Amino acid sequence: MDIKTAFGMAVKVKRVECRLSQEQLANGADMARSFISRVERGTANPSVSSVMKIAATLRCVPSELWLRAEAYLEDK
Repeated sequence: MDIKTAFGMAVKVKRVECRLSQEQLANGADMARSFISRVERGTANPSVSSVMKIAATLRCVPSELWLRAEAYLEDK
């Protein structure tokens, strides 16, 4: 697993915990749903501002998403 895949997993798990659809997350972050889908699959390379918008919509700080991603990487 690479960091983009781990970050995508972190976003998806947090989104599901928040009971948001990809569409709701995308709308809240002012992004396309297809971009959110690519982030969650680990095929997109989100910018710092994109990560900030995603985290804000998920009502967390970006570091929470990164810490989850790091934990997924450690669990390989």
